[in-house]
Amino acid sequence: MKNIFSLLFLLSTSFMLSQIKGTVKDTNGNPLPYVNIYVENTYIGTTTNENGKYELNYTASKNVSLLFQYLGYKTQKQILNISQFPYEFDVTLQEEDFQLNEVIVQNGINPANEIIKKAIANKKINADKTDKFEADFYSRGIFRVKDIPKKIMGIDVGDMEGSLDSTRSGVIYLSETVSKIKFEKPNNLKEEIIASKIAGDDNGFSYNTALNTNYDFYENYVNFGINMVSPIADNAFNYYKYKLESTFYDDKNQLINKINVTPKRDKEPVFEGYIYIVEDTWAIYGIDLDIKGYRMQQPILETMKLIQNFSYNTEEKLWVKNVQSLDFDAGIFGMKFTGKFTHVFSNYKFKKNFEKKTFGKEIVTFAENANKKEDSFWQTTRPVPLTEEESKNYTKKDSIQTIRKSKTYLDSIDAKSNKFKFFDIISGYTYKNSHKNWNLSYQGVLNFSSLSFNTVQGWNLDSGFSFRKWNEETGKFTSINSTFNYGFAEDRLRVIGRFYHRFNNKNYANFSITGGSTVSQFNSNEPIPNFVNSVSTLFFKNNFMKLYNKEFAEINYGQELVNGIFINGKLSYENRHALFNNTDHSIIKSDDIYTSNDPLQPYNYTSGFEKHSIYKANLSTRIRFGQKYISRPDGKINIQNDKYPVLSFAYEKGFGGTNSNYNYDFVAARIDYDKTFGNKGEFSANVRGGKFFNADNISFIDYKHFNGNQTHVNFRGNYLNAFNLLPYYTNSTNDAYLETHLQHNFKGYIMNKIPLLNKLQWNLVGGFHQINVPNTKPYQEFSVGFDNIGFGKFRFLRIDYVRAYQNGFQGDGIMFGLRF
Repeated sequence: MKNIFSLLFLLSTSFMLSQIKGTVKDTNGNPLPYVNIYVENTYIGTTTNENGKYELNYTASKNVSLLFQYLGYKTQKQILNISQFPYEFDVTLQEEDFQLNEVIVQNGINPANEIIKKAIANKKINADKTDKFEADFYSRGIFRVKDIPKKIMGIDVGDMEGSLDSTRSGVIYLSETVSKIKFEKPNNLKEEIIASKIAGDDNGFSYNTALNTNYDFYENYVNFGINMVSPIADNAFNYYKYKLESTFYDDKNQLINKINVTPKRDKEPVFEGYIYIVEDTWAIYGIDLDIKGYRMQQPILETMKLIQNFSYNTEEKLWVKNVQSLDFDAGIFGMKFTGKFTHVFSNYKFKKNFEKKTFGKEIVTFAENANKKEDSFWQTTRPVPLTEEESKNYTKKDSIQTIRKSKTYLDSIDAKSNKFKFFDIISGYTYKNSHKNWNLSYQGVLNFSSLSFNTVQGWNLDSGFSFRKWNEETGKFTSINSTFNYGFAEDRLRVIGRFYHRFNNKNYANFSITGGSTVSQFNSNEPIPNFVNSVSTLFFKNNFMKLYNKEFAEINYGQELVNGIFINGKLSYENRHALFNNTDHSIIKSDDIYTSNDPLQPYNYTSGFEKHSIYKANLSTRIRFGQKYISRPDGKINIQNDKYPVLSFAYEKGFGGTNSNYNYDFVAARIDYDKTFGNKGEFSANVRGGKFFNADNISFIDYKHFNGNQTHVNFRGNYLNAFNLLPYYTNSTNDAYLETHLQHNFKGYIMNKIPLLNKLQWNLVGGFHQINVPNTKPYQEFSVGFDNIGFGKFRFLRIDYVRAYQNGFQGDGIMFGLRF
């Protein structure tokens, strides 16, 4: 019996080590990266790494016909007589004998245009041939940095878990996955990740999946965060110029057309480079295209190169993508970033149909112990051999991890950072226990980041304590914190305490208890940020923020009930009383006086609302139709389905008020919807409405308040949740309401077609906002403006011109928006 097991072990080891390996070079001896290598008339294949080395897992010990295919080089077929494994075989590829056309344009006809027209006419036929399949999928990603400073915005960067060398450069991310996928166009995916590996993280689960790797040029648009126009899109001739650069024959004697693709206008979402088209079938033979960052509206990204290699199966007469690589380089503030993602598709099985329940909401799963595979597994399964840089990075990171996760190391690091200094009393202090995943923090006496000014408190700032504990594997997280806020003009200290616990990363169930005393805006959405109010008040004598005092206690629970349906319940008690101005201080002196703290009576300085208390119960839900998700051992990642709107519903009951007139019932609903129209921009809508019952004499605090703006700045970017010129409380209601926000961001469309203006790379944006309440004319705003304003890589400004109407023209103005 023992001998049988030994024999089986040897046979299985032989099977696992069945490899054909070698190096592919050009005639000058230079290694060729990402050469497409596959067994003829099969879907068993691999690619070379950056150093030209390849490994092909193949189990048949007999003659094998191997094809070596590389864009720009002659496809070479080698018949190998394999007697034992591993089998080493090096290849030298010769440059293709391109046939150059002496006459590019004859009788006014561009031959490249004719080829592209035929490719467009046949793209649905070619796409449908491979629209349903199963395959093995391999992905590897590497991310490098260079010249990283020791501090960014005052925050210590450190050595990034041992990634950076003495020049502050190095590999900060290296990961790979092996998975089995089922795919049906346009976007049905079922993927099981068999193995996952991250350098320096033995418990890590890679985020590399087949999701969002389907860059399909048979479609009109290829999504890179923005829809890029395919060179064979239906409307491609509006965006590209084509030149037949050369032709050549592949090993099957099929004529391949190498077509140079150049943009007609530089600033549009277009590619440039080469597309290879097969004569007669007009299928894609290969893709070698560059993407400029500014064309993707990603200014930090400089360039990205996408290469796709296709192989031909003579038995099934199919051109199939085997290898895909994506290189990028980026930079900002003198820092450089480069990276590469490699994707290998193999062992295709094409299907006429899938069973009905093949594709569901769960699109990615992990096999048990996917992140615990031994090195032997990777050595025999990895289709693309590691480069020397990658091998060293795995070894280095894994060694560093062993050290840095040890209790001895963590305790030594904590001992250094936990040393208390005298000035920590002023600036703040944190005590850590990294081994047990908890820390205790004190914000300091002078927490200048919280410093703000309002006419009730004058200058005020926060301090406080916090305790946090977490579990990375289960997603459990607990925090206990307190905030001490002191207003100097009011000479009053207010304290808030909060306990929060998240139970897991699966349904994100969470529970919190909060209570204390605070100053609160009458609109609980707090439409005026502290910083904006401070500037408006101190420099322009416009104290738009209206505050009242609230002592409160609140219990909250929320979770995802089932996939796509989130619920939240809250019970609270509030005791409220009016506040009054306590200072007339300003930096820019003027004869203007501050308005009162009464939102409805700006010159009522003596009387406020009646002190009262009330209980509130709130139940709300959010529904994401068609939501898909990734199931990871360390949590669930939800992926919204953009085909459908997001619906929200809420019911709130005010009860137990000190005055029974303050009790009420309130229901509300909301629809959020986003739609991308090809390369013509993104349309967004936010429509919501609600109705109060038994609320004729409720407190003004409990009215429905709309997010107005009288400051002409928008730092929050909430253009679908706020108005531009609306006074903060003029349209508040305790009856019914309908609120509408619409916006279309053209994402460069129109602007990138206008000479000179297209060099600015601004995005035209149009907007409409409306409030409908009973017995009042609708309030409306129409806006037109530009987004993506800035210079070079810094594009943080948006400017809108707005006109407001309510029973006639109300006014106009310019709105400045900042986003970072």
